[in-house]
Amino acid sequence: MSEVMDYKSRLSDPSSRKFETFSYLPAMTENEIRKQVEYLISKGWNPAIEHTEPEFVMDYYWYMWKLPMFGETDVDKVLAEADACRKANPNNHVRLIGYNNFNQSQGAAMVIYRGKTV
Repeated sequence: MSEVMDYKSRLSDPSSRKFETFSYLPAMTENEIRKQVEYLISKGWNPAIEHTEPEFVMDYYWYMWKLPMFGETDVDKVLAEADACRKANPNNHVRLIGYNNFNQSQGAAMVIYRGKTV
């Protein structure tokens, strides 16, 4: 078995905080973000965009960017909204969510743009 790596994530060090699985990986490229949006749409999930300040990333409340995009199937429209959110809130983390209508829950949630850390 390979050795498990310890990530030095501490509440006292905002730049080290890990907040979801993808945050342990390098930031996603634009193409990788596009693939995630394509996946959400292919599953029939409703995309939504949320954002929050990096110092509050561990809180349960994130600000919703507009309403969820119910029934949206255009990848470029979803990406344009995510980019608009990032431009309007350049220091915030921006999260992409896929709401699953059938299960009445989030099918996926991931930070696609990372804000500046303190």
